[in-house]
Amino acid sequence: MIYAIKETLTPVKALPNDKKTQYAAIVTPEEWNERSGGFDMGIELDIDVNDIHGTRADVNFDSLTGTFSIPHREDIAAPDVKFAFALDEKGIVFIDRTGEAQRICEEIQRSKRWKKPSLERFIYDFLENIIHGDQVLLEHYEQELDRIEDDIMSAGSDEYPIRINDIRSDVRDLRVHYEQLTDLAQELEENENNFFKANNLRYFHLVIQRIASLHDMAASLRDYSIQVRDLYQSRLDVKQNRIMTVLTVVTTVFTPLTVIAGWYGMNFVYMPELSSKFGYPAVIILSILIVVLSLVFFKKKKWL
Repeated sequence: MIYAIKETLTPVKALPNDKKTQYAAIVTPEEWNERSGGFDMGIELDIDVNDIHGTRADVNFDSLTGTFSIPHREDIAAPDVKFAFALDEKGIVFIDRTGEAQRICEEIQRSKRWKKPSLERFIYDFLENIIHGDQVLLEHYEQELDRIEDDIMSAGSDEYPIRINDIRSDVRDLRVHYEQLTDLAQELEENENNFFKANNLRYFHLVIQRIASLHDMAASLRDYSIQVRDLYQSRLDVKQNRIMTVLTVVTTVFTPLTVIAGWYGMNFVYMPELSSKFGYPAVIILSILIVVLSLVFFKKKKWL
């Protein structure tokens, strides 16, 4: 698929012949291997999806190549959408069999209209489409963490909210994605091969600022998720400490009673309390007195 970059992204049957009209093309890896010479970029780019490990850009002598690795926003833990690209001053070629580049181009064709069409503006809209809706996604994560925090504070459940780990993992992946996108956009802004017009480099600066803002939100959310996890752990520690305090008090209270029971369980013949009619009631009263005094003491010390 080939698009001419005019007032809108316009489908065409062949690469534009005039030097003023720039283009965006989408081909499969097999089509690229067969037709790469037709784009006249002077490079041999062998695309293997398994070798794509991130979003990046590499400057060549007469072209700029790179890859995209885009997380699924519906399921960030799923494998990324991966494809490659190559560009020069005439246009950009996406080497993609996933359909993601085609989807983005169709969205740009449907929603964008340019007074001053250019390759730089198209790339800006392409990158902006990748991160479109991410602010809402991050805000949704924040609201979910707020709800989890409220549940922990209200002691509604003793079970660890596994969702905290999922959110932290998703936000970490997004943060890495933003860092890689920033590196790519900065490489474009450097304009080492002078493919772009100087007054259009502002588009790359704008998208870098957008991505930086999202990166900051993601970093803040990851810290928030760690705080919520630590909050759960602290609440759990407090609950366990209370249990241990109760058990310690019970043990301390009944230790003297255990001593009394053991003492009078020895059954020596000459134990006067055994033959006394007041012996049994005296032991009962003594035991009750020990329990009451122990509880009063613990209450006074605020250990109960």
